[in-house]
Amino acid sequence: MSDSSDRSLNLHFLKEPVLRKLCEVLDKTNSKGWRKLGEMVGNDRRFRVSSDEMEMCSLKVLELEGSPSRVLLRLMGDRGCTLGHLVDLLQTMGHTEALQCVKPPGIQILIQPQSVAIIVGHNLRLSCYAVGKAGVQFQWFKTKEEVGNLVISPVQLTDAGFYICRVNCGDSFEFSQWAQVDVLNVATSYGLGSHSLEGRLKVVIQPQGQRLLVGDSLQLECGAVGRPIPRYQWHRNGVPLHFPEASKRRLTIPYLLLEHHGKYRCEICINNERTWTNEVDVLVGMSQSFILQYYNDDIDPTTDKVALLIGNLSYRNHPQLKAPMVDVYDLTNLLRQLNFKVVSLLDLTESEMRNAVDEFLLLLHKGVYGLLYYAGHGYENYGNSFMVPVDAPNPYHSANCLCVQSILKLMQEKETGLNVFLLDMCRKRNIHDDTTPNIPLRVTANIVFGYATCQDAEAFELSSSGFTNGVFVKFLKKRLLEDEKITVLLDRVAEDMGQFDATKGKQALEIRSSLSERRALTDPVLPGDSSDMALAHNRQWAKAHELPESMSLDFDCGAQIKLGFAAEFSNVLVIYTHIVKKPEDMFFCQAHVTNFSPDLDVDPKEMNRETPEETGIYLLSSSLPQHCLYTRLSSLQKLRDPLGFTVCLQGSFKAMDELVDWTTDVNIGKPLIARLDLYRTMRRNSCLQTCPMPHSPCHSPRAEHLHHHPQDLLSPHCSSPYLDVCEPLQGAVGGSGCVSSTLYDNCSFSRYGCTSSDSPGRASIPIETTDDINELQTVFINSLQFNHQ
Repeated sequence: MSDSSDRSLNLHFLKEPVLRKLCEVLDKTNSKGWRKLGEMVGNDRRFRVSSDEMEMCSLKVLELEGSPSRVLLRLMGDRGCTLGHLVDLLQTMGHTEALQCVKPPGIQILIQPQSVAIIVGHNLRLSCYAVGKAGVQFQWFKTKEEVGNLVISPVQLTDAGFYICRVNCGDSFEFSQWAQVDVLNVATSYGLGSHSLEGRLKVVIQPQGQRLLVGDSLQLECGAVGRPIPRYQWHRNGVPLHFPEASKRRLTIPYLLLEHHGKYRCEICINNERTWTNEVDVLVGMSQSFILQYYNDDIDPTTDKVALLIGNLSYRNHPQLKAPMVDVYDLTNLLRQLNFKVVSLLDLTESEMRNAVDEFLLLLHKGVYGLLYYAGHGYENYGNSFMVPVDAPNPYHSANCLCVQSILKLMQEKETGLNVFLLDMCRKRNIHDDTTPNIPLRVTANIVFGYATCQDAEAFELSSSGFTNGVFVKFLKKRLLEDEKITVLLDRVAEDMGQFDATKGKQALEIRSSLSERRALTDPVLPGDSSDMALAHNRQWAKAHELPESMSLDFDCGAQIKLGFAAEFSNVLVIYTHIVKKPEDMFFCQAHVTNFSPDLDVDPKEMNRETPEETGIYLLSSSLPQHCLYTRLSSLQKLRDPLGFTVCLQGSFKAMDELVDWTTDVNIGKPLIARLDLYRTMRRNSCLQTCPMPHSPCHSPRAEHLHHHPQDLLSPHCSSPYLDVCEPLQGAVGGSGCVSSTLYDNCSFSRYGCTSSDSPGRASIPIETTDDINELQTVFINSLQFNHQ
């Protein structure tokens, strides 16, 4: 409309076609129509309309072609209301259709900002794109406060709220739609979890079951990330709840009644995609004794949940692996959803593994659930499992490795509530190691071993040109969030693996357990009496997960650099640099980082790359900001001193041909796991003390069944109440560490054991692989051959 470009125009002078169209829109709209406009005008002293005048407007509906809106607009014009005032009122109402009748066509918003749910520590960009007759400028507001450009890195809890963009074009302006930013405070704030907001809907916070009294307040929380912001609907016993709180992320019932007892879960939707949270029990009773019976009289409460995840892949003297990195990453994200405190580490030497276990043990105390996951090379001798560090010699012996049973012994001394070991490694016998350690274990009914493969067998990883899970985690991650007893959950994983044609008859999950109570990974945490101890342990865990704060660096030339940080694992730090502003006469500007500590052994060719993937950042790349230079620092556990480096700015000006350099030194202290000084060679309480303890071999028959029950584990012939200690298998082929009795030709799998050999000490040729993952099963089944031993 041509005359609407003058905001000072009185409403009396609106052209008839514009007035007619505007009145039609306001007359037909209920919640945002002429009555709502009248209410707002009634609160404005300049144009106040009385109740009698509003009634006069309403009577116009009784007349043929009568229009309440036309009368209201005339009254407003009589009081001096201008087109600018009307636009402001319609904008406040959010009446887009009415605004289109009176707003100038010079500004068109082509891309509206979208609401989004995001995790603390990730990076956020809200986008708005518009065109106009002249150049357009954008102003962002959080509610009523101007906030500048909407790029937030990293996101904090205080960034949650409602945002809007004002598009300015000369004397005209247009407001975008409101966009809500929901910030989820989950453990992945330490950067170990990533999820592309443009990807599939993903639940990152699961509700936790509760046992409460009548009159208590119930609060259930869930959360998902995605764009646009997810919609929530809570259900009880399969029936949707119909009250305002039931459609929010946090379900609150301020005063519980017995009728609120039941099973709760939340349906989460984005557009046409739908998913569900776990189903949890909310139990409501009448007395305090009801609370105390939550775990029955003989089941202690869960005081905390701690997990240590180790993935060894870059071996110095043995075949390299791929899957441990992906497996550790995926399990980290899942366990954090179950409220585990997770330490995830890649490529540890022997001393680093022992020191990491020591730190893990410091987090354990009475009632804590402790979980250890290991992916890498390994072997099993006489019922004892050994994890192989990346610096293990070829061949290796027990003195070069970590014995899992010795770690269990130390965990038992902490009076933990549940001890879970998930060992994703080979269990072949090591003929180079004749040590038979005697590790006396207590008889406790809280131990679960989940072996990725059977005794004297190998575990596999799927080999392809990309990154995929190993066979065990491929199926484990689909079940890990289920609210089931841990042994029941692992049974289901075993059944799923048994249906996988590629490894059927070659790899089968074995479960050994002394668990007599219903312990589940989903059990809620109920802190015990040792609150001071728990607080100290929490601080110890948080100490290893503190990211450096992002910083802005100003250079003398007038350029400003953003230096940001993210964590891919507890010992892998990502640094990225971004040009925030540069002088107008500088036509080239780039910032890179250099001069790192020699402890980290950073390859200069893999630093300051234009894409995360070029520097080896495959798993976290989707959540990093774009248009940066990226550097990945691994093996932070080797860092002996605070991490210092140089930020170098290179730029060239229009009047100059050569590049000019500016530098500044930065020190970020010891980030993440470096704070724990795992590089130290030996510690006083190292688990090494319990490893090499020779004794006379204990013999027991080989297990007939994969799933051992508590009574099966207490064999009178075995010194360890939890493990079968077997005689050496007859006819085993020699090998370096993990011994293989089979040879594979053109096989599309790699093994989690070390190389097999025809003679001791000689490594075999690495297995050939196929890059076509779609042909994986066919190639495997058709090409796998067993040679006579």
